[in-house]
Amino acid sequence: MRREDLRNIAIIAHVDHGKTTLVDAMLWQSGIFRANQEVAERVMDSNDLEREKGITILAKNTSVAFQGVKINIVDTPGHADFGGEVERALTMVDGVLLLVDAAEGPLPQSRFVLKKSLERGLPCVVVINKIDRQDARPQEVLNDIFDLFIDLEATEEQIDFPVLYTNARRGTATRRLEEPGTSLLPLFETILSAVPPPEFDEAEPLQAWVTNVDYSDYVGRMALCRVINGRLRSAQECLLMQEGGQVKGKVTALYTFQGLDRVEAQEVGAGDLCAVAGFAEVGIGDTLADPVAPKALPRIRVDEPTLSMIFSANTSPFAGKEGRFVTARQIRNRLEREAKRNVSLRIIFPETGDQVEVMGRGELQLAILIETMRREGFELAASRPRIITRLGEGGGVLEPMELVQVDCPEEFMGAVTQLLGTRRGRMLKLTNHGSGRIRMEWRVPSRGLIGFRTRFLTDTRGTGIINHLFDGYEAWQGAIPGRVTGALVADRPGRATGHAIEHLQARGEFFISPGTSVYEGMVVGEHARENDLDVNIVKEKHLTNMRASTADDAIKLVPPRILGLELCLEFLGEDELLEVTPDSLRIRKKVLKAQDRYRDRPH
Repeated sequence: MRREDLRNIAIIAHVDHGKTTLVDAMLWQSGIFRANQEVAERVMDSNDLEREKGITILAKNTSVAFQGVKINIVDTPGHADFGGEVERALTMVDGVLLLVDAAEGPLPQSRFVLKKSLERGLPCVVVINKIDRQDARPQEVLNDIFDLFIDLEATEEQIDFPVLYTNARRGTATRRLEEPGTSLLPLFETILSAVPPPEFDEAEPLQAWVTNVDYSDYVGRMALCRVINGRLRSAQECLLMQEGGQVKGKVTALYTFQGLDRVEAQEVGAGDLCAVAGFAEVGIGDTLADPVAPKALPRIRVDEPTLSMIFSANTSPFAGKEGRFVTARQIRNRLEREAKRNVSLRIIFPETGDQVEVMGRGELQLAILIETMRREGFELAASRPRIITRLGEGGGVLEPMELVQVDCPEEFMGAVTQLLGTRRGRMLKLTNHGSGRIRMEWRVPSRGLIGFRTRFLTDTRGTGIINHLFDGYEAWQGAIPGRVTGALVADRPGRATGHAIEHLQARGEFFISPGTSVYEGMVVGEHARENDLDVNIVKEKHLTNMRASTADDAIKLVPPRILGLELCLEFLGEDELLEVTPDSLRIRKKVLKAQDRYRDRPH
């Protein structure tokens, strides 16, 4: 049977193509907000990190009503590092809305989420957004989208998709470019006609699929579910079917989605999305079933992680001064909670020692985890990211590969080619639109992209754009040169002085300013040469009773390069750790004392 009064749809797109802005407009035009209600821009990006970075990290649910039909909308991340969120979101919906920028066209993350939705056989509505941009080229972008569908081996039914042209900021949509839109009415109508209603079997008992887990201070751990068959009622006895067993429980609270709010419900029918409380041990992929006739649904499977980092307790001389949670046990408990909530992360806890290996999809995903823990008051040390290899059928080592798309001015083509060539990259495609910029596609080993972005932005003078996407495994590509510069390392504790920095500026670029507290073994800058250099950065100008000719000269300092979290992870060497505290990010050597470092290094 079909529920004609319901539609479930996911919005998928590349980072910054405007999907969260489009959801805002849909919410306004469906009458969810009062006319005088104060609402933040990008209401779906509710997380502080999401607002700061302007990207969606977590898949979220909302709903709008149109002509008596409830449309559940899932806003998904556009970044491949958060692919676990995308894959979970696609299990909740019956169709997808593919949003593409009218100037940039389909980019790698659009390809990633579209491939996942086509594999699941979901129908697609294509929306070409930002048609008001001066450099918009909607017709060429539509051709690119057709090419992408063919490249991903879509069926004839999937390629025959409806197309809409929108300006999400103004809240308008049109089916034809010649006719300017006045509202999002064509979009709502297309969703109702193109996306099929949920289907269910009346004869089947209750089956609800847990696709996400949340926590409420009032009702405890909550499961976000899609009811596949049957009906779920408040205070109902259910059987929670997990990977390792079964647990009987009772639904203590039941909510459905209405706009941005969760509304208490007495009953939820098949096909609808809901939040359920009452099961303390619920996990992602579990099934809520009828205790009399329990039937488990298949587990949610996500792509394998490609990068790993070692997290450990902070052991620097400044440990415990800035954070509230500093012990290995507290870090371990926090990561155990994260492992339950985030299906795309894999965490290996050692039987002894305090080093925890965290494996994820990419540098950005791991950086977001570190930043989240940092804001919660944690102190920890993190190692340089490393790729995860696997053994092939013939016993050879396979390494993860990335599809890299580079957009840069024509004059930097040689510099970018040289940069990716030394990192074992192979060029697949080169496109010149005649606008002075070129677009190149490369296939590069994942380890070649660790620390790549900084060099790329420097060589293209900040004008280059890079996007990359996991693209399978291939035989080991050979040696790749690492960081070509060494580090400037403090050789004693104290406070950095302007006098010392001024005399050392010729040696390289500094990361700290005068007055910063340092300790022995802390990396304070980047050396201009390949080797590490121990420097006395706390040297003071001693006062004497002799007047020198240079006494009144002003100190001239080059402003320091302040590294953010992602840049710190890119800079890290094999013998270095990143010290993360709520207030500071410090790069340090694993072995702090200089004499121990020189004694242990190979001769």
